[in-house]
Amino acid sequence: MTTRALPTAAERERSAATHDHRLFRALDRPGQLVAFLTPNWFASIMGTGIVAVVAASSPWQFPGLRTAATVVWAVAAALLVALTVATVLHWIRYRTVAVRHHRDPVMAHFYGAPPMALLTVGAGALLVGRDWIGLPAAVSVDWVLWTLGTVTGLCSAVAVPYLAFTRHENGPDAAFGGWLMPIVPPMVSASTGALLLPHTPAGQPRETLLWGCYALFGLSLVASLAVIGLIWGRLVHHRVGPVGMVPTLWIVLGPVGQSVTAVNLLAAGAPGAVDVGTARGLGVVALVYGFAMTGFALLWTGIALAVTVRAARSHLPFGLTWWSFTFPVGTCATGLNGLAAHTGLVAVQLLAGCYGAALVVAWAVVAARTAHASVVRGTLFLPPAAAVR
Repeated sequence: MTTRALPTAAERERSAATHDHRLFRALDRPGQLVAFLTPNWFASIMGTGIVAVVAASSPWQFPGLRTAATVVWAVAAALLVALTVATVLHWIRYRTVAVRHHRDPVMAHFYGAPPMALLTVGAGALLVGRDWIGLPAAVSVDWVLWTLGTVTGLCSAVAVPYLAFTRHENGPDAAFGGWLMPIVPPMVSASTGALLLPHTPAGQPRETLLWGCYALFGLSLVASLAVIGLIWGRLVHHRVGPVGMVPTLWIVLGPVGQSVTAVNLLAAGAPGAVDVGTARGLGVVALVYGFAMTGFALLWTGIALAVTVRAARSHLPFGLTWWSFTFPVGTCATGLNGLAAHTGLVAVQLLAGCYGAALVVAWAVVAARTAHASVVRGTLFLPPAAAVR
């Protein structure tokens, strides 16, 4: 199948000049909506779905919060369906454009976004979606999405690093937050798999799921620590780099916060899967690890915030990278929610509330900017620089 001819930049500008009143006015025709679709679009589902997950697990519950969380989850679920369909159309109609993504040393790493989108929506179905679709349906939906997300996440965790090791050309200053994207999905699987423990048959199946989730946790944690070290080294030796990539610094919080979430959720589900002594030991590990990693999360939050403010003063251009301000912050909130549930410490509850509030503000800003740049202007559907190099 041949790729359709796409309009030049000059033709798009002429079209925009004469059709400024239209939605998607930067596009020459509706079909271009999927012409340059990239995997990092799925980060918008991650960033939206995590809002519902954080609200459901927050120690600060108030009237209307759960209903609002369910609405947000429904939006994330609708986005997942829409983007999945659009991605299939993209591969069918513009295959020569689509195959460039995995060859690109930047865009390839964002193949970790689709698995995490699946896992986030699945977790939301079990936590809040069940209010609308019922618990049996929610469990079924979560099992399907968790299985798909875990399998595709393991594929991204193997395939993308393989490409980086054997095909991509990476300079000494190439490391950036996006390198974490393909290796974090197994950590999300560990967290969301813990939610399925009570809905897994007791005995061997439940215990296998528990230890399998710990294996996924370890797989992602060790790889993430290696990449975080590379990112730190790049910042020390080559400074911050292009201002447009500054938001990706926040991705470092993703595996950190998600790992805290995972150990706490797994410890909470352990009593029904293993003996009392083992479950008690896992609870101790969750607290010690959780507070230790929370310390690093606070450190990196301070660094990333300072760098972001500095970049904003010199103009921080909007792009899909802004969704990096949402999901990673949300994982810190869910991790702190878990620690708050296990300790009852007011200080942890307050900190969880701060991260949760920051997530909601970031999501509102980024979602509004994304809607304007995509639906009103259509510029987010034009070819990204990384995809046309």
